[in-house]
Amino acid sequence: MTKTMGVSTLTAQPALRPETLALDAGLIIDPATGTIQPNIAMSVNNVLVPGEGAFSADGVEDLTALPYLYARWTNPTVRALETRMAALEQTEDALATATGVAALAAIFLTFLKAGDHLVVSDVCYAGANELSRRILPDFGIEVTAVNLSCPEALRAALRPNTRLVHCETPCNPLLRLTDLHQIAGIAHAHGALMSVDSTLATPVSTRPHVFGADLVMHSLTKFINGHGDALGGIVTGRKALVAQMRARAGVYLGASISAMNAWLILRGIDTLFPRLRQINATAQTLAAFLETHPAVSRVIYPGLPSHPQYALAQAQMDHPGGMIAFQTADVQGMARQLAARLKVAHYAFSLGHQRSIVVLLDTAEMMASTYGLQDAPLEDYRRYAGDGIFRLSVGLEAAEDLMADLDQALRG
Repeated sequence: MTKTMGVSTLTAQPALRPETLALDAGLIIDPATGTIQPNIAMSVNNVLVPGEGAFSADGVEDLTALPYLYARWTNPTVRALETRMAALEQTEDALATATGVAALAAIFLTFLKAGDHLVVSDVCYAGANELSRRILPDFGIEVTAVNLSCPEALRAALRPNTRLVHCETPCNPLLRLTDLHQIAGIAHAHGALMSVDSTLATPVSTRPHVFGADLVMHSLTKFINGHGDALGGIVTGRKALVAQMRARAGVYLGASISAMNAWLILRGIDTLFPRLRQINATAQTLAAFLETHPAVSRVIYPGLPSHPQYALAQAQMDHPGGMIAFQTADVQGMARQLAARLKVAHYAFSLGHQRSIVVLLDTAEMMASTYGLQDAPLEDYRRYAGDGIFRLSVGLEAAEDLMADLDQALRG
């Protein structure tokens, strides 16, 4: 592979492996200095030649075909992030946003309008669930939440006006899986698009586009960035679909990612594959350890044979991921105990950072604040979570140190 000053010829090398793409996809050597690390283009505006720009984005089919004009539309650092993520997800293009929720809004408010119907996973990231079920109906969009690990539930939920099916795999916080190939086939046969939140999997584990997904989104804040210091979101997909989102959500919703955060996330992607491979190896060790711990009543991890969808995990995931869910007796008491006693891991919200993080997600609280499940869907949730589930996001600490820390904290 060769690069000239100011030019990347990476796109001419289709055989490059993901580990290399994580470092070099979209990388452009600075033409003035020869620096390899991407620059941060902090300028809001750019000089232009009269007649080559556009005062308004209205009617512009592809904003990326224009010169860089204004940072809310396109920015060189942000574009580098978009190019790299599109390469990792094996898609044609990507739109980066200020947060993961902004990425979801870009999907929903581009491809849904009044009178349309959305099917969304009944258990997924709280921001996705609450945005879809609380905000979209205000715009005349009908929403049905179903368990998308069951293809028949999707078939039963489809309506003539269903335009989009949105799923998440593994889902947060249950680590329940969705068979992407099956769900994509059902959605497409109905004429609907399929979007997938792949935040917990990352492209190191699963590339949903390969299984038929039209749009793949991430909260870049989590494992992709991996350092707990920058918010971001992204949607990848076919160029025509991404161009629609960029022209609508990218311009008019105003949730543009900053150049600084895009640069920080690019830095995180440089080490994505070695980070996630260590995290996955540690998570596998911790999950097996917790499964035998006397204070733990159940462990849910896609890499354990005890996971209800272990066979699907083996078929759909290259690695089982860096998230573990586990149950204990007296969840509230155990939450206080962990918060007080953990010395290596941290009791905190969020996930996907370089440091291990654990938090209780109380079932009654989750139902009241977010999911509102009843009857059979609630019973299914409780099969995974009981009265509450501890969500453990594994970091880069030594597995032995994490095991010792969890052991002393759980024993009290």
